[in-house]
Amino acid sequence: METTVVVLALLCSSLCWTQAQGDTVDGVIGNDIPQEVLEMRTQGARSQQTCQPDIHTVLREMSAMLAEQRVEMTHLKRENDAQKLQLRAMEEKTKNEFEAQNLQLRAMEEKTKNEFEAQAEVLDSIRTRSNITEGQVEALKRNNQVRQVAFSASLFASGSGYLGPFNTQTNLIFRHVITNIGKAYNPDTGFFIAPVRGTYQFQFYIGAHGHASYVSAAVLVRNGQHIFIAYEQQPSGYGTSSNGASLLLEEGDVVFLKLWHNSRIFDNDHNHSTFSGHLLFTM
Repeated sequence: METTVVVLALLCSSLCWTQAQGDTVDGVIGNDIPQEVLEMRTQGARSQQTCQPDIHTVLREMSAMLAEQRVEMTHLKRENDAQKLQLRAMEEKTKNEFEAQNLQLRAMEEKTKNEFEAQAEVLDSIRTRSNITEGQVEALKRNNQVRQVAFSASLFASGSGYLGPFNTQTNLIFRHVITNIGKAYNPDTGFFIAPVRGTYQFQFYIGAHGHASYVSAAVLVRNGQHIFIAYEQQPSGYGTSSNGASLLLEEGDVVFLKLWHNSRIFDNDHNHSTFSGHLLFTM
């Protein structure tokens, strides 16, 4: 485009210069012009008339070329604009696809997270239920074990003889254990300790040969409180007495027997004097 403009400018300058030369010659007084000059002027005019149509042709051709170049530039510009629009559309499409994929990835991550949390909650629930079930099983085992409470014991582990009399009440320890299911009775202390809240049944039997000065008596005690007494007194022969009670005990309550003051109790290998108890039911 710039080259065409330069060529046109040069052609215009050349035409103006030729015209100027003609005007200068015409400005000379006709009588002063030599013959040779007039002939050269005539030939130049003829030559100018001969070349003038070629210059117009060149201008027309160059104008046509310029028009074609303008059309081509317009076409190229349109193509460039179309490519820019296409590129922008592709960029927008790529951007939208990327955002869509990003959203999809986030949705998948959120879904995976929610599923993981749900599975974790289910697992925790299963573990909790499992722990509860295990606790219930253990509780049932303990309850079954606790429900099995019973004991029976006689006074002497071996030999025969009397225990007492004493000036004060004295704890009786039944050392010869026949039955001790649940291990609630202690043969070293004579104490029965309730393993669970419930109702318990107790029986005790005491005996001794008659004596004019001493009685045969024992008291059932719960946590230091006298409940029932078995009492027998006769001057001769062999006498026995017994008693029993159903007691509501709390876990840890203590039940035992005390020998009454100024009394005595007899036992031998035949187990005359005994202490027994068992759990009726829990509460």
